[in-house]
Amino acid sequence: MQRGVPFGQCMSDIVVMHEVELRRVDLNLLVVLEALLEERSVTRASARLGMSQPAVSRALGRLRRLFGDRLLVETQQGYVLTARAEALQPTLRGALIQVGTLLEATPFDPAAATGKVRLLMLDLETAVLAPPLLARLAAEAPNLDLDVAPVGPAPLDALERDAVDAVVGVIEEAPAGIHRRGLYDDRLVTLMRTGHPSANRALTLDHYLQLGHIVVSVTGEGTAPVDAALARMGRRRRVHVRVPSFLAAVEIAAHSDLVMTLPASLARTAAGMGRFVEVPPPLHLPEFTMSLLWHARHQTDPRHVWLREAIVAATRP
Repeated sequence: MQRGVPFGQCMSDIVVMHEVELRRVDLNLLVVLEALLEERSVTRASARLGMSQPAVSRALGRLRRLFGDRLLVETQQGYVLTARAEALQPTLRGALIQVGTLLEATPFDPAAATGKVRLLMLDLETAVLAPPLLARLAAEAPNLDLDVAPVGPAPLDALERDAVDAVVGVIEEAPAGIHRRGLYDDRLVTLMRTGHPSANRALTLDHYLQLGHIVVSVTGEGTAPVDAALARMGRRRRVHVRVPSFLAAVEIAAHSDLVMTLPASLARTAAGMGRFVEVPPPLHLPEFTMSLLWHARHQTDPRHVWLREAIVAATRP
């Protein structure tokens, strides 16, 4: 801050004196000054502030040097305010109110909120999360809309650019500046259409590998968890179809004898339509955690805190 620049219009009469540098002014002194001007007594001011009388006396000395004025003058009737102090008092009171308002967190009222909630997630998470989240928005924040952004190769970059409010996905570690919270644990299950020739028989590994499979690959790169597990066993399956969308894979499975192994959270949604049978895959596949990620800059923002709580609530049964 430059020498001689006032601390806002309301502070100009207080600190623009003798070219005082604001960064060297202890603003706590102004709180002491308010108490002294109102109480007109070091004893009463110290009791009001919870400070010792010597500490308030020292503060008064500093204030007198700062303002170049006695501020309080002792008379036979007690302390009285100087003309300078009388002039300062209403400005000081307003300045402290403004500083208090500046430091208070801006409250968030979801019922009055407008605009968009911007999330980045796969169609898998969208299918699971969007219906209960939209129901909560309708009940608590009816003027907020939901935008779901497509997942790119670097989803966390969208948080850095503030392009989205949060990311939902399987991300086990968050880099510096990104906060992460686990939402729910999930596991992989195998889904086949109702009426599939294998729907009513035990699914052995050999039989599983004889079936045609659908694989979802959003980026088109990397190895699916099933294929990684099979490779460790020295086995492999035939992938008949590879698509970038879970919902596209579900529709293909509903109209063919191809099967797909997918997260149980989406399988429950699909099986609930009455078109599918869910069976456990005949090999060990580790569970995984769906997580919510957001940038540290929004950690204490009331609107963002409410949004995160709404997302967490939407994932509960």
